Amino acid sequence: MTAPSAPTALQMVEGVDLTGKTVVITGASAGLGRESARALARTGAHVILAARNTDALADTETWVREHVGDARLSLVHLDLTSLASVADAAAQIAELTPAVHILMNNAGVMFTPFSRTVEGFEIQFGTNHLGHFEFTRLLIPALVAADGARVVVLASEGHRMGDVDFDDLNWEHREYDKFAAYGASKTANVLHAVELDRRFRDSGVRAFAVHPGIVATSLARHMTAEDFEALGNRARSDRGGESDRGEQRRSKPLDVTKDFTTPEHGAATQVWAAVSSDLADAGGVYLSDCQVARAASYATDEARALTLWDLSEQLCTQAAPA
Repeated sequence: MTAPSAPTALQMVEGVDLTGKTVVITGASAGLGRESARALARTGAHVILAARNTDALADTETWVREHVGDARLSLVHLDLTSLASVADAAAQIAELTPAVHILMNNAGVMFTPFSRTVEGFEIQFGTNHLGHFEFTRLLIPALVAADGARVVVLASEGHRMGDVDFDDLNWEHREYDKFAAYGASKTANVLHAVELDRRFRDSGVRAFAVHPGIVATSLARHMTAEDFEALGNRARSDRGGESDRGEQRRSKPLDVTKDFTTPEHGAATQVWAAVSSDLADAGGVYLSDCQVARAASYATDEARALTLWDLSEQLCTQAAPA
């Protein structure tokens, strides 16, 4: 479990005043999103809670108000598996606020059985990356209007389990591997942050990719005991090995069988990314344990980030409702 000295999300906002600013958090109905909402509501910001499960979202609103009596909260329905829902949510946010100062792309799915989004995208890539890509793209005017905005993209050390296959983004020509598919979606999250920051930093928008740790949340609800064993074996087989791009693996690979953290600690890095003055002149970087960390080289390659951006834009534009 988490070491006693590990910081919490609430500690990250001590002394931070965001009165008059607006925060949008996806996946705010549970886990890391809920903890982030509580912490950021403490700053005086207007926090817009976005999620698919409206009942759970209402529960989060009640929970946050119990802890932050004067919280300024709004609720928006957002289903990242539907680009129509993504467009509706972005339109609702535009009506609520002219500017978004912090966008936290927190929602996601993990190790799901094979399925597809409404538009036919593989579910993990479609939800974790494409849904957030389009949501962020639609909010760009509001982010630029903030005159100093941050986009926090929840990635994972799981990105080391798979690179993005640009020739088969939707797993149409390969046998489905839910671990590799998750890894690819998390690699896409890192690449998204890299290119987003490059494109819009001159307009005052900075982007960060965050690994929150191995957090005990409902995100792993699709995992069986056999899945945990297989994932542990997969991590151990990577120890000290070489990736297909010839880079040295990290010395301590992802291990879901131990060292779990809890949401209040797991949300610390993403909240730090959203508010810390230490990152005032940074962007396009990968963060872990409230510090800049090193991601796999294929996840931070600027040429690959540009390629993914162009492909994602094409896919979303072609599939978006008329």
